[in-house]
Amino acid sequence: MNVVSLGYRTDLMVRALEGGKVADRGGYVTVRTAANPEFYWGNFLLLPSEALSDPPDQLLSLFAEEFPAAGHVALGFDATDGGADLGRFEAAGLTVQRDTVLTATAPGKPPHPGTSAQIRPLADDGDWEQAISLQVLCDEEDGDEADTAFIKSRFAARRAISDSGHGAWLGAFRDGELVAHLGIYSDGTGVARYQDIGTHPGARRQGLAATLIRHAARYAIDQLGAKTLVIVADPTEPAIRVYRSVGFADHEGQVSVQRGPAED
Repeated sequence: MNVVSLGYRTDLMVRALEGGKVADRGGYVTVRTAANPEFYWGNFLLLPSEALSDPPDQLLSLFAEEFPAAGHVALGFDATDGGADLGRFEAAGLTVQRDTVLTATAPGKPPHPGTSAQIRPLADDGDWEQAISLQVLCDEEDGDEADTAFIKSRFAARRAISDSGHGAWLGAFRDGELVAHLGIYSDGTGVARYQDIGTHPGARRQGLAATLIRHAARYAIDQLGAKTLVIVADPTEPAIRVYRSVGFADHEGQVSVQRGPAED
């Protein structure tokens, strides 16, 4: 399957760097993350855009065949039009997600840079423990249920990529305390993908996220040989304005549907 969506191409890239198994089945792609079976978008099917016209029950059966032990459903569609009609999937009890894929070729200067923090890659156990704690806090602040075991598993994978030289998890530190962070990763093919930008609730609206994005862009260009920088964002969330403020422009839409165990 020739994947045309830049968003999904970089999703597959990052999952592979994390140690996931990406398999081309000809008519679709499977992604498996054995170390974290509860990670929906580490265990999903990527389907061609034509599958948007298939009966949802048919695609649900295909997912069940590929992931018989999964408690969730996660289906991505290799379509670049974020406005695709997904009403039939909603009617089948699936939650629709429409994202925007943004790109840039060079870091832009933040309109209000955060100059009060030290920006550097996470280095030791203490740094990574702070990243886990910050992610738990951000999830709780944003109204999500923080699953500490899941978050630890995600950061173990991220640390493994960083240690392998395929990127870094960058943090903004004030007096040794991590107050904002993000990841930037690449497989060396000229494309780098941002991951999960988060800021401490007490340090928001101070320019830290935009400053981190710029530093990560410079790192990706200088250290990873990146020529295209990619961020995928929910267009309804305020963070997308931050990305645009530092030079990222809308490139394409990305669509997916999912269902969790509690929604069965």
